Amino acid sequence: MALHLTFDDGPSPGSTPAVLDALAAAGATATFFVLGPSVARHPGIVRDALAAGHRVELHAHRHVRHDRLTLAELRDDCTRALDALAGAGASPSWWRTPWGRTTEATWTVADELGLSLVGWDADTHDWRGDPPADGLDRIARDAPDGGIVLAHDGLGPGATRADCAGTVALVPLAAAWAARRDLALTALPDPAGAHHPTAPVVAAR
Repeated sequence: MALHLTFDDGPSPGSTPAVLDALAAAGATATFFVLGPSVARHPGIVRDALAAGHRVELHAHRHVRHDRLTLAELRDDCTRALDALAGAGASPSWWRTPWGRTTEATWTVADELGLSLVGWDADTHDWRGDPPADGLDRIARDAPDGGIVLAHDGLGPGATRADCAGTVALVPLAAAWAARRDLALTALPDPAGAHHPTAPVVAAR
């Protein structure tokens, strides 16, 4: 059994390196769902994450709900983000959409690009600035035997906190909790045969 920490909306020079340091101190690996423009501005952070054994996967180019994009716009958004990721040495196979929202166009583009959609089991609500202890309580409640945890190493749209210090502080708390429950703290596995929770949907296939 494993607990998979995942981080959205980076990479951010003000927080992602600190998250990487916290993961290294815990002997853990994680998965980062990144934004294309941030990758283009900070490819070295992506390379550092990959070198440390983490996964770097697709979030979006523009952080926009998919029910507000046409198929063509969505395809272009993904292509631009994937180009930025390729330039930083990443080859994504997972895709977490903004806010976990999907439409028929999402599934079409995922099929075209060979990407597997993934949601989460436990949402830490760190983007609001909730205390790390509250995030850990949500992990314990919603992923008691392991699963996928949603956190954020960047300040995306709607974030109501000044920085990601709470997310950094959550890492050692989650690591200690996982160790007590004999849960490995690892990056997501390859999509084939992986635990694949259902994301919130606008239009499910």
